[in-house]
Amino acid sequence: MKKLIALVLAAVLALTLTAAFADGIKIAVPNDATNEGRALLLLQAQGLLKLKEEAGITATVADITENPLGIEFVEVEAAMVPNVLADVDYGIINGNYALAAELDKALLYENAESPYVNVVSVNEENKDSDEAKALAAAVLSQKVVDYFSNYEGQAISVVENPTDGFDATVDYAALAGKTIKVICTLDPHSYVLAIAKEILAEKEITLEITIVDDYVTPNTMVNDGDAFANFFAHSPYQEDFNAQNGTRLVTIAGVHVEPMGLYAGQQADLAALGLQ
Repeated sequence: MKKLIALVLAAVLALTLTAAFADGIKIAVPNDATNEGRALLLLQAQGLLKLKEEAGITATVADITENPLGIEFVEVEAAMVPNVLADVDYGIINGNYALAAELDKALLYENAESPYVNVVSVNEENKDSDEAKALAAAVLSQKVVDYFSNYEGQAISVVENPTDGFDATVDYAALAGKTIKVICTLDPHSYVLAIAKEILAEKEITLEITIVDDYVTPNTMVNDGDAFANFFAHSPYQEDFNAQNGTRLVTIAGVHVEPMGLYAGQQADLAALGLQ
């Protein structure tokens, strides 16, 4: 009997908490096409909402067909989501921005086995060049794979067959003295490139790294020829960018996944969402 009463009280408490927050739960999400869709798919996977079947990875709040908790979505630039956590109940944040903001672990993460692999991209005309092959071999090295063990699941290597840092088909002697310009965002992208820089330096190749904090500059600089490669985005974002802007950026290396997570804002746990 005591166990039954305890179970009933627990159920009542859960329903009370859910009802208390149902009219005012605010969740901040990225406002760009692929990352907003990714955030909404994370919530759908938890049973918190339902999207139109055809919405896919570019879903927006307009594609929500069921929202039983009446969640209010605050759409902001991806990089700004950590900055608005104090004003919302939760924020769904890309791994790189969560790391840069030095946030604690998320309350929940998407499945790391996802299509959102962070990639190194170049213009299509350069994809088979020795510069591209040398850069790819460096970022797909065992040293880079080992580096991701520092992230405790917040960033996960997807490299199945790491290199020793080099590509046997590349004429490194011909590349000696050359500079490869790469534009990236901060953590972990710039740190991966710092490892690649040391590897390429062994062959007298200079890797020039420029760090930015937005999702447009890296693609426009590569497209315009102001940088050879970039490393900041996941594959679906790059594909959508190409489709929307007529660019021809291609992947030369898929390096890691940064599981998107639901982070605590004004709520310290998942009780407001009826989750454990």
